[in-house]
Amino acid sequence: MDTARTMTARALARAMLAGPRHENGLAARMATCLGTRPPWLAVLAQAMARVPGEIWRRLEVATLAERVEAHEAFAQAWRSEARPVARHWLLRSPDELLPAPPGLERPHWPTVGALARGLGMTPAGLWRLTLPADWQRRRPLAQQHYRPCVIPKRSAGWRLLEVPEPHLRAIQRRLLGQLLNGLPPHEAAFGYAPGRSVVQHAARHTGQGRVLRFDLSDFFSTVRAARIHALFKTLGYCTAVARALTALCTTSTPEAWLRTEPRLSWLQRQRLRDAHLPQGAPTSPAVANLCAFGLDARLTGLAEAFGARYSRYADDLVISGPASLPVRQIAAWVAAIAEDEGFAVNPRKTRSLGAAQRQSVCGIVVNDRPNLARDEFDRLKATLHRCVVDGPAAQNRDAHADWRAHLQGRVAWAAQLNPAKAEKLRALFDRIDWSR
Repeated sequence: MDTARTMTARALARAMLAGPRHENGLAARMATCLGTRPPWLAVLAQAMARVPGEIWRRLEVATLAERVEAHEAFAQAWRSEARPVARHWLLRSPDELLPAPPGLERPHWPTVGALARGLGMTPAGLWRLTLPADWQRRRPLAQQHYRPCVIPKRSAGWRLLEVPEPHLRAIQRRLLGQLLNGLPPHEAAFGYAPGRSVVQHAARHTGQGRVLRFDLSDFFSTVRAARIHALFKTLGYCTAVARALTALCTTSTPEAWLRTEPRLSWLQRQRLRDAHLPQGAPTSPAVANLCAFGLDARLTGLAEAFGARYSRYADDLVISGPASLPVRQIAAWVAAIAEDEGFAVNPRKTRSLGAAQRQSVCGIVVNDRPNLARDEFDRLKATLHRCVVDGPAAQNRDAHADWRAHLQGRVAWAAQLNPAKAEKLRALFDRIDWSR
């Protein structure tokens, strides 16, 4: 590696990144950097000005310098007797941000200090919360920023909730309100998206000849720090700010805790060792949706290619369409696209449901219209009836802390899906004597 050549290329890259991407401006800033204006500068500036804007916005000094070194005009100049020499270093103003994607707004955080002020923190406080993940996970458990909690999954296995400590959770909520809530997910994403609901997700698949359901394994822990860093870079933030934002949204599960927890599978442990989105942090759902934008876009295109429709609610993927859908072919495509996007489909939870079967999406029956499953309605009706006859306390077999609110929520859920049938449930609920 020729260090002098690389340093000169980086000086030219910094000069180009210090201002607008116009051919004359690029050439002028490079000439200022070298203290001279040789003819080959115009050729190099012309080539760099032709780099597409979307690529240019993501270029770092190092990656742009690689393009400079690889360009024939620079290579010939370096081989000549009059090698270019950097005499002035032009730097981008720290108060400047790269432009955000069209139509998106984001807070003005050009530096890590500005980020700390924007989130109501001191620079030292931000530093403590954004230590490198590999360092943080090896610190004593008492110095960790998350509390792990293992809970059983509905089907089989165990799920790890990583709940941020109050001081970090408060910062994450500010980040959610100031930045993440203003970034819309793909139109096919219905989970954790303001103004969208699981009922709307299910309604997209009513009256279809075939409903295909897929499940993503360990949805949050498969979203890696590198992808989240790329997301913040796409928003125009510099590397240092993007790195700090990524650290605020991710964690690496402590090694000492993983070694003593027998309930998680080997694959889960491997995923948790790397920096990932913690399930339990207020920022994780919004970040996961944004990182799944490519997945949603590609699966939407796949469904449309087969005359079908697609939507996603968190880790629940659904494609529906005519009964003639080629199930195995679509399933193979979904698995391949998910893997290419950094996710993994759980093949044991893939389902193909014809019109003659009970087609359900996230527990909602969608054969004709979004509806409550008949057996679920009957169980709730029976529970309410027994509450009327024997008193509510005797029916709280799962020891819900607020049994009245729990039942009221289940009745309200039924009313969203079938208001007419829910009237019977509401009438029973109103007859319950809560003093018994």
